[in-house]
Amino acid sequence: MTRVGVNGYGTIGKRVADAIAAQPDMELVGVTKTSPNYGAEAAIRRGYDLYAAIDDRVGEFETAGLTVSGTLSDLLDDIDVIVDCAPSGIGEQNRPVYEAHDVPAVYQGGEDADIADASFNARASGDEVVGADSLRVVSCNSTGLSRILAPLDEEFGVDKARVTLVRRGGDPSETDRGPINDVIPDPATVPSHHGPDVNEILPDIDIDTAALKAPVTGMHTHSVNVTLESEPPAAAVRDLLAEQSRVFQIPERAGIDGAGTLKDYASDLGRPRGDLWENCVWEESVSVEGRDLYLFQNVHQEADVVPENVDAVRTLATDVSRAESVARTNETLGVGLDSLLSDGGAVQAPMAADD
Repeated sequence: MTRVGVNGYGTIGKRVADAIAAQPDMELVGVTKTSPNYGAEAAIRRGYDLYAAIDDRVGEFETAGLTVSGTLSDLLDDIDVIVDCAPSGIGEQNRPVYEAHDVPAVYQGGEDADIADASFNARASGDEVVGADSLRVVSCNSTGLSRILAPLDEEFGVDKARVTLVRRGGDPSETDRGPINDVIPDPATVPSHHGPDVNEILPDIDIDTAALKAPVTGMHTHSVNVTLESEPPAAAVRDLLAEQSRVFQIPERAGIDGAGTLKDYASDLGRPRGDLWENCVWEESVSVEGRDLYLFQNVHQEADVVPENVDAVRTLATDVSRAESVARTNETLGVGLDSLLSDGGAVQAPMAADD
C-alpha cells in the first residue's frame, strides 16, 4: 500500500483525495486545510483525517469544534507521497518542507515547470519521469491537449498544432473570479502559456495557443486545428480517438450540445460532483481537409487532471507500468464514456469514486 497525503482540500484536492481513497493499492492517510471552513468539515464528514496546513492554526480548528490529527509536518512523517493541491504559487513555498521530510511530491499545473523533476501526463510522458522524486501534473488544458496530440503524432505525425482556448472565467465556487459580462483575451499575446506547457510533455510538437476568458463556470472549450504529416480520412482519426481511454467522442445523436448538457449527463450517470475526467470531443466536429484536422473538445477543469494525479503517485512510489496504472485508475474511478448509446442504445453507467 502506498500511503498518500493531500495538502490542500480544495477544488482539485478534494477530488484527488476521493480518487486516492478509491485505489485498492493506496491509503489516504489524511488531508490538510489552512482554515476550519466548510471544506474542513466536509473532509471530516467523508471520514478523512484532517491536518492543519499551518502549524499555528491548530487552535482555530479546535475552537471551531473540528478535530485535527496534527499538522502538515505530522502528516509528512507518516506517508510515502504527498500530493500538493495548494493554490498556484504555494507549492513552491511547500517544496522545502517536503524535501526536508524526504517525501516525494506531486505538484499541480499552476506551479512553474521547474518545481519538479519532470512534468507529467499519463498518456504522453516519456522515460524522463522514471526515477523522478517529484512530478508536476500539467494544467487541465495542457492535459487535454496532450491526450490527443500524442496519439495523433504517433499515428499520423504532427506538423503544426494551432489551438484557440475559450476558458471558463472561474470555477463555480470562485465568487471572486471574472469576467462578469465580457469575453477577454487572456493573454492578448500568442502563445498563451498552454502551448509551452504542452511542450513540457511533448517537446517536439510545434504548437501555438491563443486563449480567451468567458463569463461561464462550466468547462473550457478548445478549437483545435492540427496540420498532420499525412492525409488520413476523418474516420481514421475518429477510430484513433476512440482507442484513447480518456477521450470521449460525443455522438451527434446524443443531443449533447455544450458544457451544460455534458455536466447534466455526467450527473445523471452518478458521477461524483458531475465530474468529467475525459476529454469530450464532438464526433461530428472531427473533419480533415487535406492535411488539416479540425475538432472541438471540452475539458472539465475541475476533474480531468484527477486520474493523472493518481498515476503520478504510482510513478513516484511503485514499479507499476504506466499502462497498468492507467488501467487500474480507469477501472477504479469508472473512467470511460464510450458506451453512450452504442451497440443498440445500451448505456453503462460508470462507478462513482464514492459509491
